[in-house]
Amino acid sequence: MIAVIIGFIIVLLDQAAKVAIRQTLMLGESRPVIEGYFNLTYLRNTGAVWGIFQYQNEWLILLSLLVLLLIVVFYRWLVDQRGVHRLAMGFMIGGIVGNLIDRIKLGWVTDFLDFYWQTSHWPSFNIADSAICVGVVIYLASSFWLSSPVSGEPEKKRQQDAVPSTTD
Repeated sequence: MIAVIIGFIIVLLDQAAKVAIRQTLMLGESRPVIEGYFNLTYLRNTGAVWGIFQYQNEWLILLSLLVLLLIVVFYRWLVDQRGVHRLAMGFMIGGIVGNLIDRIKLGWVTDFLDFYWQTSHWPSFNIADSAICVGVVIYLASSFWLSSPVSGEPEKKRQQDAVPSTTD
């Protein structure tokens, strides 16, 4: 249930920010937030991350729906007993749904977070994109360093259980 709540909060924040950007800025317009580093810039992305798969909206909608379906079907296998995987799933679900709403409703995704330094420019993104990335990082980090992704047992406990007893 915590994943659904987190996902819902992410979707609300993402959609509210996108509406505010579309109502405040003209397409392509930038407003500096931190001069020389960060702008709010209203862009439309018809592709996926970093602008790949441009004009493939239908396929990206299907991919998003497929990933959401897989998360639902395999949720119990993907999530351990601790809350960290639920947190990660909430971020990923919220991000996927946030961008999916744009794709279905508008035919493109609203991007507006624009970071750069001198001549280096990071591709613009949005809250949903950030949530997906944060969710994936949390999930992978917790899976590799904190526990088994299936059992939820801490690594040290699993290793102790694997050592044969000397009292047999």
